[in-house]
Amino acid sequence: MFQRILIANRGEIALRIIRACRELGIQSVAVYSEADRGAHYLDLADEAYCIGRPASTDSYLMINRIISAAEIGNVQAIHPGYGFLAENAHFAEVCRSCNIEFIGPPHEAMAKLGDKVSAREIADEARVHVVPGSDGLITDEKQALEVAARIGYPVLIKATAGGGGRGMRVAHNDISLKTGLKAASAEAEKAFKNAGVYLEKYIERPRHIEVQVLADHEGEVVHLWERDCTMQRRHQKLVEEAPAAHLPLSVREDICKAAVRLIKAAHYTNAGTVEFIVDKDNQFYFIEVNARIQVEHPVSEMITGVDLIAQQIRVASGEPLPFKQRGIPCNGAAIELRVNAEDPDNDFRGCPGTITKLRVPGGLGVRFDSHVHEGYRISPYYDSMIGKLIVYKPTREQALACMRRALDEFVIEGVKTTLPLAKKIFNHSAFVEGTVDTTFIERTW
Repeated sequence: MFQRILIANRGEIALRIIRACRELGIQSVAVYSEADRGAHYLDLADEAYCIGRPASTDSYLMINRIISAAEIGNVQAIHPGYGFLAENAHFAEVCRSCNIEFIGPPHEAMAKLGDKVSAREIADEARVHVVPGSDGLITDEKQALEVAARIGYPVLIKATAGGGGRGMRVAHNDISLKTGLKAASAEAEKAFKNAGVYLEKYIERPRHIEVQVLADHEGEVVHLWERDCTMQRRHQKLVEEAPAAHLPLSVREDICKAAVRLIKAAHYTNAGTVEFIVDKDNQFYFIEVNARIQVEHPVSEMITGVDLIAQQIRVASGEPLPFKQRGIPCNGAAIELRVNAEDPDNDFRGCPGTITKLRVPGGLGVRFDSHVHEGYRISPYYDSMIGKLIVYKPTREQALACMRRALDEFVIEGVKTTLPLAKKIFNHSAFVEGTVDTTFIERTW
């Protein structure tokens, strides 16, 4: 087991990893930007080093500074959390070339799965359904028009690198395809330094279902059941729950088995998430692998009792998984709400500022993962997430009631948040009945 780990991240996930290290008897080394100087969670780390100015490009994305902090901190491993460098295959390779273990998958697997075109090829090899689309990258308008004619409109233009909805456009005809192709490619180049795009058949009003997986170095691969992440705005998740409501048992079993096959085919180790879309007929299609821990991992922890961060660390240190598939339960229902400093009435524009009042809900079955406190300043430089409100109960109906009660207790003042919208979501009949799709929020509000 490692003695010291550097956490190459900030905020909520950095605190989550610090806590896991404490419980495992591992010393943690934190890094921070000038914008995060004085953050309370840094006091819980054994050491902390400033790595640059507030902008992430000058701090949390600076590989050389993170490696320097790791060498000064004399660590054996680096945990990247999520976001920033978490899915950067080059960073993983640099870590291991410096004899520092990267707590994540091998860089070779990360590179293949990080490129959505090669990920589709791996899925084909693993007999996992993919959405009909182009065979590789689109090189010009003529090829795009030919693919669209073959698979039929509407089509989805997608960046081969990155995620979060960037480099993505829906086209319903030849004209919108031509304009969308240029816009998506330009956005992808700006966001990911990779202008490559490909086409997929656009599945209208699907559900977004993903499967949490763990894999060790001895070839054992298990799933921790599925999560429903259908409630989204601008292709980014707001509400996640496990297990997925109203998903037939046969589909649940098939989608989880498909995820395991794909992970094995990719020679993947550590934690990861295999993402699918499910159409109105419950036919599922692979879309991508997130080669890291997910923001929504707590709901999987709640229904299985597995500490995913601890398992990431144990697997990276060379330990085998302590359980087989049959030993992983799926008990109760867990729901997570991302609480963001955003204005839902203004296209979810970020609302940085100082939290002047914070009253967090509690009680049986309520968990709030966050690093913020009264007086904390939400920075304009980073993601707008304030924290994650998680509830867990024996049934989904009870979990929904618990979430509504918790939201009534929750008070955040000083910045606009998504809490008012959340109250509408959890009281909406379509969400309660489990009949929503990924466009529900933009169509309803």
